[in-house]
Amino acid sequence: MVEKKKKTGRKPSRGKPGKPVAKKSIPAHSKAAHKNVAAAVKAKASAAKAAPKVERKPRVEKAAKASASVRTAADTRPRATGVHDLAPALGATHYPKRVGRGPGSGHGKTAGRGSKGQKSRSGYHSQRGFEGGQMPLHRRLPKRGFTNIFRVEYDIVNLSDLDRFEAGQKVTPESLVSLRLARKSRPVKILGDGEIQKALNVSAHKFSASAQAKIEAAGGRCEVIPR
Repeated sequence: MVEKKKKTGRKPSRGKPGKPVAKKSIPAHSKAAHKNVAAAVKAKASAAKAAPKVERKPRVEKAAKASASVRTAADTRPRATGVHDLAPALGATHYPKRVGRGPGSGHGKTAGRGSKGQKSRSGYHSQRGFEGGQMPLHRRLPKRGFTNIFRVEYDIVNLSDLDRFEAGQKVTPESLVSLRLARKSRPVKILGDGEIQKALNVSAHKFSASAQAKIEAAGGRCEVIPR
């Protein structure tokens, strides 16, 4: 049979087992101080219970009232118009594309240029019509004829446009320019499109055969201005 050890009131210390722990004695003045503090707390609690309760309004109502007053003031105040109100339309502007800022910028490691090749290098400039060494279109198409570099461009005025002048009036390139029928920088040629029933003295740089015949048949006269 194993004998049970009798329990004693003393607990063994952590450092040396079997040695009793000495109880600390509390001084009398500290006990009195604790009693005074406890009595003060009880008195405060009883006074708080006896005092009438004051209902506090929630802060949400105050904030709502303040915002309502601000809105009414903004509605009554006239909207300012000036240079500070000018702004581009929504969607008209966009942030510029920032390249060369690494993969985190959203434009890839190579800044949208791909990898290698002539177009990925700095200083690349493409020539107009260049097709990568392939025979370009302007050399593949057949050629016929030539362009006359001495060709003279005339401003065309028909007989139907001369009907706005009065009978017997002299028609010159200057008068045609004032009516926006011709330009200063180009010579004028009269064509026989339309009919004329007035006798006009027309001065121009060139006349078609039909225009000259119709003007002379109406009693007018044609004068050729040398270029």
